[in-house]
Amino acid sequence: MMTSKLGAVLGVASIAGLAGLLWFATRPPDLIVQGEVSADRVDVSPRVSGRVAKLNADVGDTMKQGAVIAQLESPQLVAAMLATQAALAVAKADLDRVTSTRPEVIEAHEAEVRAADADVVLYLSDKDRQTKLVETNAASQARLEQSSRNLESALRAREAAQANLDLAIAGASKEERALARTKVEQAEATLNQQQTDVKELTIFAPIEGQVTTRVAERGENFSAGAPIYSIVDIAHPWLTFNLREDLLKGLKVGDSLSVMVPALENARVNARVTVINAQGQYATWRATRATGDFDLRTFEVRAQPVEPVEGLRPGMSAILTWPRPER
Repeated sequence: MMTSKLGAVLGVASIAGLAGLLWFATRPPDLIVQGEVSADRVDVSPRVSGRVAKLNADVGDTMKQGAVIAQLESPQLVAAMLATQAALAVAKADLDRVTSTRPEVIEAHEAEVRAADADVVLYLSDKDRQTKLVETNAASQARLEQSSRNLESALRAREAAQANLDLAIAGASKEERALARTKVEQAEATLNQQQTDVKELTIFAPIEGQVTTRVAERGENFSAGAPIYSIVDIAHPWLTFNLREDLLKGLKVGDSLSVMVPALENARVNARVTVINAQGQYATWRATRATGDFDLRTFEVRAQPVEPVEGLRPGMSAILTWPRPER
């Protein structure tokens, strides 16, 4: 009886083993998804136009962030800045002129007022004397009228001298001062912009990385925005894959992946998913059947190595083993 029971157990185990082997034999193999190693790339270009005077890096060089990578020159820009500096000096001198009056000018106008006062006193005394002479018939009426006209002219001259003195003390009008001040501000703004443009002739490396492309040669003219170098941040690579949406299987940011890199002797790289981003409509998988199937979008999956991997460089292939979708 024990023998029959043992035989039954062995029979069940054999059937289970055969079923397992059959399942493994008929199960579709996992997908092999090929991606690549990528890294941030920056195209270095000037903000202003100029001629290349100096190049401090070549392809393959590693640049520190903030290091001078190229020097441009622009004689026209420097000349314009010098002209604006001269215009600013003229505008400031004009502002000083309209907002203040020299003491010598005020003293001169005060002297004119005193002279006018003296003329008024003189002609007033002459008129009084002529009036008395006319009363005693010692002078003609015409002489008295002439004296009166002289006095009137002296009074008008004193008023004019006093007005000139008041104007010198008060300085220019409010409108003249505002106009002169505006000219100074305008010249200062133009100069600040030109000084900034001159500083932009010195080009700094925006990131730390390796120079992968050099377009410029010494003596060439480059317009604003034209790339001179390309720098790649090889110290912080990441892995990118394109997966159809039916392959995602609940994949989420933060999940771990084991990626094989053939260029590093099939070394395994542990990475963490950082981005899952839908590609454009051009990357949509179209259904080939009218019914029973549907279009599928393609998603970009990015993963960051958990630890630095020596020798990992942009452009290397990355192989990911991925389970097939269940039908």
